[in-house]
Amino acid sequence: MSRLGKNNNLTFVIMNIIAIVGIAIGLSMDALAVSVVNGCTIKKIKHRHAFLIAGSFGLFQAIMPLIGWAVGLSFSSYIESFDHWIAFGLLSFIGGKMILSSFRLEKSCEEKNCLHPPTLLLLSLATSIDALAVGLSFAMLDMTIFLPVVIIGLITFILCFVGVHLGKRLGHFFEGKLEFAGGVILIAVGAKILIEHL
Repeated sequence: MSRLGKNNNLTFVIMNIIAIVGIAIGLSMDALAVSVVNGCTIKKIKHRHAFLIAGSFGLFQAIMPLIGWAVGLSFSSYIESFDHWIAFGLLSFIGGKMILSSFRLEKSCEEKNCLHPPTLLLLSLATSIDALAVGLSFAMLDMTIFLPVVIIGLITFILCFVGVHLGKRLGHFFEGKLEFAGGVILIAVGAKILIEHL
C-alpha cells in the first residue's frame, strides 16, 4: 500500500473515532445531567457513590447500542441505499428531543436520588434508550460495534463520575445546558454522516 493510501486510511480511522467520541459525548448528556442533580442531593458524598452511579450509567450506555446494532444487522441489507438518511434522522430526532427537553427542565435537586438500586436501574435504562437507536444506525452504516461500545461506555462513566462531584459543588445549574449541548452534538454528527454518504 502506498504512503498516500496509508495516510487516507489513517485519516478515515481518526475521523471515525472523532465521530464516535462526539456521539458518545452527546449520548452521555442525559446521564450526566442526572448525575449532576444526584450529586447535589447526596449528603457526605463519597467516591463509591460516584462510582456506583457512573458505573451503572456507563454500563447501560454500552449495552444499549450493542442491542440496537444486533437488531439492525437483521435487516440492514434491505435499506443500505438510504441507511445514511435513517442514521441522520435518528440522530437528529434524538438531538432535537434533547434540545427541547433542555428548555423544560424544572425539577429541583431534591426530586432525584438514584442511590436506591431500583431507581438507579430505571434511571440508567431511561437515559440509555437513545443509545439503542444509535446502535441501530451503526448497523445500518455497516460499522463494527466493539470500539463504539467501549468508547460510549467509558466516556459516559468518566463524565458521570465527574458530574456527581460537580453536582455537589454547583447544584443543577448546568443540567439544561448539558442536554442542549448534547443535542447539538448529535445533530452535528448526524449531518456529518449524511454529507459523507451523499
